[in-house]
Amino acid sequence: MQVFAYAVGGWLVLVGAAGIVRSHHLVHTVVSLSVAQAGTYVFLLAVGFQWNAVAPVFSTRTETHRAVVDPVVQAMTLTDIVVSATVTALLLALAVQIQKRHGTVDPDELRALKG
Repeated sequence: MQVFAYAVGGWLVLVGAAGIVRSHHLVHTVVSLSVAQAGTYVFLLAVGFQWNAVAPVFSTRTETHRAVVDPVVQAMTLTDIVVSATVTALLLALAVQIQKRHGTVDPDELRALKG
C-alpha cells in the first residue's frame, strides 16, 4: 500500500511539472503547480503512515508499547495545504493583473515585453 502512495505522489508531481513546462497560459501554469503540490501532500502522508497505529493521545489506561502515528507529519501536511492555497491565490491575482495591464496571459508573448 505504501508503494502505491509513493507512486501516486510521484505521478502527481510529474504531471504537474509537465503541465508547467508545456503551459501556454498563466492560469494553466498555476493549476499545474497546484497538481504538483498535491503530490507533496500524498508524499507527506505516505511517509507518516503506519499500519495499526493509533492517535498519539496518552492516558493512564492506554498501552505504552503500541505504535502511534507521528503528528508532526500531519502538521506539516496541513501547513503545506495552507501555504499552497496562499501561493495559488497570489499567482492567480498576478495573472489577473498581467491580463489587465498587458492584455495577454501567454508567457511567450510576455517575454517580448521590456521595462
